[in-house]
Amino acid sequence: MTDRHTTEREPTDRGDGPTPGAAILTAGRIATVAFTIAASAAAAAPDRLARPVAVFDCLLFLVGIAAFLLAYSRAIGRSRTELVDILGVYFLGGGAAPAHVRRQLLGAFAVQVVVAVVTASVRPYTSVAFGILVPMLGLGLAGLWGATHGTFPSRARAAGDR
Repeated sequence: MTDRHTTEREPTDRGDGPTPGAAILTAGRIATVAFTIAASAAAAAPDRLARPVAVFDCLLFLVGIAAFLLAYSRAIGRSRTELVDILGVYFLGGGAAPAHVRRQLLGAFAVQVVVAVVTASVRPYTSVAFGILVPMLGLGLAGLWGATHGTFPSRARAAGDR
């Protein structure tokens, strides 16, 4: 009996079958679109929208922190039997995730960074600048996917290769 986390397989990019962690991918897309719309609207009309959008930004930041910490906890648990690394967990590198998953999650993270920097630059020293906290959500969701569904080599197999 093999554990899905410890198999020595290369992640596929064919999309044949359901993608594990599809809810995480969907949450990343929805949050990124909602943040982009809200931040753009707040930058365009800061007098009316800056404060409600700042509350929304802080909520996304808190969800990102929770996802990041949950990912860290799961990665620690998996590190007992697998060679888990930070690059693989949070940035889905080293073959930890299929390319389409990496593109979606890191793409959402990149969009969040760009939107946050641009809108905060347009309206510095206002509540719009709270958007700079939101990319924590993208990083947390990528980490949550990596720690939960990522593929890492087994410690037992790596020890036997020496």
